[in-house]
Order: sequence, then structure tokens, then C-alpha cells
Amino acid sequence: MDKNLDDIFSFDAIQDDCVKCGKCIPVCTIHNVNADEVTSPRGFIDLLGAYKRGQLELDKTAKDIFESCFLCTACVEVCPKSLPTDMIIEQVRSDIAQKFGIAWYKKAFFLLLRHRWLNDLAFKLGWVFQTCGFKIKADIDSMHSHFNFPMLKADRLLPSLSKKSFLNSHPENIDNGGKRKVAIFIGCLGNYNYKNVGDSLLEILKYLEIDAFLAKSQKCCSAPAYFTGDFDTVDHNAKFNIEYFEGFASDVEAIIVPEATCSAMLKIDYEHYFHDQPEWKERAKAVMSKVYMATEWLQHHTDLEKVLASKQALPQIVTYHDPCHARKMQGIHQEPRNLVRQNYKIVEMSDPNTCCGFGGVTMQSEKYHFAQAAGIPKAAMIKQTGAEIVSAECSACRMQINNSMGVESETIFKNPIELIAEALKN
Repeated sequence: MDKNLDDIFSFDAIQDDCVKCGKCIPVCTIHNVNADEVTSPRGFIDLLGAYKRGQLELDKTAKDIFESCFLCTACVEVCPKSLPTDMIIEQVRSDIAQKFGIAWYKKAFFLLLRHRWLNDLAFKLGWVFQTCGFKIKADIDSMHSHFNFPMLKADRLLPSLSKKSFLNSHPENIDNGGKRKVAIFIGCLGNYNYKNVGDSLLEILKYLEIDAFLAKSQKCCSAPAYFTGDFDTVDHNAKFNIEYFEGFASDVEAIIVPEATCSAMLKIDYEHYFHDQPEWKERAKAVMSKVYMATEWLQHHTDLEKVLASKQALPQIVTYHDPCHARKMQGIHQEPRNLVRQNYKIVEMSDPNTCCGFGGVTMQSEKYHFAQAAGIPKAAMIKQTGAEIVSAECSACRMQINNSMGVESETIFKNPIELIAEALKN
């Protein structure tokens, strides 16, 4: 699909607007682990300007550079002109995918993301055979691979698989009293790997007497494909989700998402993606205006904070990590803290806003050494707090942080939704 990038931004204009002040350098995740001006926000901007003018060939060296960005948006947050470095890199990755193709294992992964039935089958088979190739660490929903594959390194910790997905474990409509009703968009990792997040969200809604619609036909938000440059998958999934959401949006107060990356993709990146398809852009803006991160909606639209304040304090110490797609992209960081601190003591790490280093499919496979390097300082920050629990409303962060802390860590990761559900039981 042809994209006219001038409809949304110009690589030339962004390069001209960059004043080279250097404020982006100290916060840039890739520059902190690979201190090269080329792999820095202003380096990316310069190279993309040259590419747009025809002065830079999109060769394998350029491909390697543009795929090194974590897309954490830290540079956008501190830039005095808020230059959309992440957006222009996302666009050029589509050009990269068209020129060089997409690796077979990524294609296979994105195929699963297009078809829920195929994903269900793959994960069910994976659950049956996971003990053959992995050592399971059940207390943190994780596992070690016994072998080395492109995305299954033997020295890394991966999320383990559930016997039954979240969406397949419950009826689509759950009646909790009928006073109010919300829909749930669970996200792939929450559906297949960290199932307790969804189960905990249902417990909270039941306590608040809010009906839940699980929207079982939902497809992956397509964030992994978007960040990799597979715009065909994005187009397929986004249009399906928009049409599907339109069918039930008027029947619910909100569509709540316990995942930062998924909610950011639905609320923000769909609009970016459809910049040259005005009809779909407007439809996305209209229906996705009902999308909220779970803690965001629960704090601002329910009395959950007061309810939690009436419950007893729990002894665990919690430290909170701010997912990039929550704080930097959606401005959500106080909401989960406001809810969690009603029952737990929160000890802030030295910089909770530092990217954990997940970085997407390419970073987790072909550039995993960068993800490892970015995860080390985050794990050290968590350890220094002495917290028993590290929390973040993002399963991608959960996967990365669990891996960075290692199996011997005494700190356990829990989504704030899980912590809240546990507090309500006491």
C-alpha cells in the first residue's frame, strides 16, 4: 500500500526543525547502550532527511541503523519541538520491509496475530509441548528455553503458556448486576501468557458490579507488526477492530485495556497509521475515543480508590515502572499509583520513567543484545528499592523486566490490576 508521507510529516522539515540541542541524547535508550551519534534521535533525523532527498540509499547498513531504535519516545518527551522521531522511524521501517522483506519467523508470528483461531491452536499446542523444550518457572509465569532459536534464546526468560486462554475461559457476556457495562480488550500476552491479569480485572468489575463484555472476536492491536513495518497486517487488523468495535461501542461505557502498548496502539497509533485514509482515520478516532487504560478508567470513572482505602493495608512493598506507552504516550502514571498506594507502600525507583528495553519484535530477536543491555540498569534500579513487587500496566515490560531480573530475583512482577484484585479480597 502506497503511503504519501507528506500528508502527515516531512522528513526534510523535521530535519530542518531539529536544532541539535542534544536534550534527546541522555534519555535515548539505544544511545545509552550504543553510544554512537548515528544511533541517536538527531542522528536518525539527519539520516532520514538524507534518505528523503535521495542522498542516502536504504541499504543494509541503513536498515540496521533504523531498526536499532527502541521507539520508547523518550526523545519526543524532552524535545523542545516535540519532533516525532518515533513516527518517522515507524514509517521508514515500512519501506525497509518492502525492500528487504520480513524474516520468516516474524511472518509466521504476524500470521498468528491475524487469525485468532490459528493463534489459539498454536498456543494450545505450545502449552502441550512447552515442557519438552523449556524449563517452567510457574511462580512468575515464565520459562527458559533449552535451545537457541531466532526468538527463543537459551539464556533468556520467556512468558510461559496457559492451558486455556483468557478469552476462552469465560463467557463473552458477564453479568455483575447490570448497573454499568464495559468491554475488555485484553491483549495477546494477557490472553495467552499472563492470564491472571484478565481474571483479576474481572474480579474488580464484579466487586464494582459492572458488567463485562469480553469482545471475543477482537484481533491483536497489531502493535508488533506496526513497529516492524508490516503495514499489511496493521491494515488488516486495524480495520477489523474498528468495524468490530463500532458494532458494540454504543452498548458500553468504555473499552478498557490493562496493557499500555495495546491501548496506545488503539487510541493513538491507529490514527497515525490511517493518516492517508481519511475515512478510516475518522472512524478510528470516533470509536477509539472510548478506549482507556484499565487503571485510568477505574480511577476516574468509578469509586474504586475510595473502596480500596476502606480495605486493610498489605505488607508488601511495591515499586512502579512507567511503561513508555503509558506515561510518555498517554500521560498515564499517577492513576495506577493512586490505586495501588491505598493498600501497598510504594517505594519509587531512581528513574521509573526509564525504558525497560523491550523494544519490539526485532529488538527481542535480531538485536537482543541491545535489549539485554537496556534491561540491566532497570533491573538494578528495581533491586535498589528493596521492593518485593515491581508493577507496570504492560505485559511487554513484564516479559522484559522478568528476564532482566533473572530467575533468582526475589522481586516478583505483578500488573497493578492484579495487586488491586488482591487488595479487594482482604
